[in-house]
Amino acid sequence: MTNDSRRRSVPTQETDTQPQPEKKERRSTGEQREVRWVQIRLIPIWLRIVIVLILVVVAATLGAMFGFSVIGEGNAMDIFKRETWQHIFDIMNGKE
Repeated sequence: MTNDSRRRSVPTQETDTQPQPEKKERRSTGEQREVRWVQIRLIPIWLRIVIVLILVVVAATLGAMFGFSVIGEGNAMDIFKRETWQHIFDIMNGKE
């Protein structure tokens, strides 16, 4: 499914060096030229990727804050401390 409201019509240029007689007749009576559709992107693909990566980082940070403060009953800002993450990795690796 495409979004037709963001498309622009761009007339194609004819590449024939010798016009055919029937094309000449159509020109005099109002020729219908072939129209090629070109989609114009409002947000470039590279910017979309950057936005998605930023949103993933924000979602992971908010999820860690929520999980640590609400579920774990700790301070939400403690997720930014190195000691917290060291403790979590120690638990995961079986050192504690």
